[in-house]
Amino acid sequence: MIFWAAGFAAAFSVALATPAMAQSYPAKPIRMIVPFPAGGATDILARALSQKLGEKIGQPVVVDNRPGAGGTIGADAASKSAADGYTLLLATSSTHSIGPAINPKIPYNAETDFTPIAYVASSPNVVLVPNSSPSKTMGEFIAHARKNPGRLNYASSGNGTIVHLTSEYFKAQSGTFILHIPYRGTALAMPDLISGKIDVLFDSFVTGMPHVRDGKLRALAVTTLKRTALAPDMPTVSETLPGFESVTWFGVYGPKGMPQDLVGKLNQAINAALADADVKDRFARLGAEPTGGTPPAFAAMVKADTAKWKKIIVERKITVD
Repeated sequence: MIFWAAGFAAAFSVALATPAMAQSYPAKPIRMIVPFPAGGATDILARALSQKLGEKIGQPVVVDNRPGAGGTIGADAASKSAADGYTLLLATSSTHSIGPAINPKIPYNAETDFTPIAYVASSPNVVLVPNSSPSKTMGEFIAHARKNPGRLNYASSGNGTIVHLTSEYFKAQSGTFILHIPYRGTALAMPDLISGKIDVLFDSFVTGMPHVRDGKLRALAVTTLKRTALAPDMPTVSETLPGFESVTWFGVYGPKGMPQDLVGKLNQAINAALADADVKDRFARLGAEPTGGTPPAFAAMVKADTAKWKKIIVERKITVD
C-alpha cells in the first residue's frame, strides 16, 4: 500500500507539472539549430525569424549553426536533444524531404524523430535560359525540347540536389529528353548558361533572379503552383504543365515527444512573427514567402513533398555521388 501510494503521488506530481511547465515556458533562452553554415539563405532566414520570435515569446532565440553533410549533422543533433522546447531546428527540404528520400543511411528518421511545429516559408526555383535561346515562353521551350531529343542540356548543382530532382521532375512531366550536366553548385554553371553552352537551369529564385535583372539571362517561369508575390507578373511552369511544383521549404521542428501545449505556444508565436511586416520584407529580399499554419498541416505538407521526390528518385533511378 505504501509503495502504491508513493507511485500514485509521483505520477500525480508529474501530471501537475506539465501545465505548470507550459505556463512558465520559456524561462530561459531558446536555441534554434540551423544545419547549414552562417551567411547562407537558411541562416539569414533563421536570424530574421529568431529575432521576431524572441520578441513574441518573451525570451531570446539564439541561432546555433551546425553545418555539415547536407544538413544531416545539425538535424541529427536536434533530434537527440531534450524535448523541453528549448532546442528547435530550422529544417529544410534537404533535411526532411529529399535527404530521407535519397539517402536511407541518414542517422535519424525524419518523420518519427521530430515534432512538427510550424511551416515557416517557401522559396521557388526559376527556369532560366540564355538570352540566345529561341524559347521566349515555357511552352516554346517544351516544344523545342520535344523536337530536339537529346540535343539540349541542363545544369544542376550536383546529383541528388533539388536542382537535379526538379529538372528530372520537369522532364518526366513534359515528356522531354534533356541531358544532365552536373556542376558543384549553380554559381559555377552560370558562365556556361550565360554563354549558351547550357540550355536551361532550374535555379533558386534567390541566386537566379539577379542575373535576369542584370539582363544576362531570360526567366521563363517560376516553379510555384500559383504565381508568387516575389514576381507576380512571371508565369508558373504549372500554367503549362498543370500541377508542377518545386519549392524549397523551411520549417521549425522540435525533438520527438514535445508536449503539445509547448508546441501550441511556439506555433502561435511563430505565426505571429511571420505576420510581422519587417519579417515579410526580410524574407522577400531573400526570395522567400512566409507560410505559417498548424503543425498537422506542416507535417502533411512534408509527407506529400517527400513522397513526390521519392517517386521521382525511384522512377529516374537517381543516386547520390
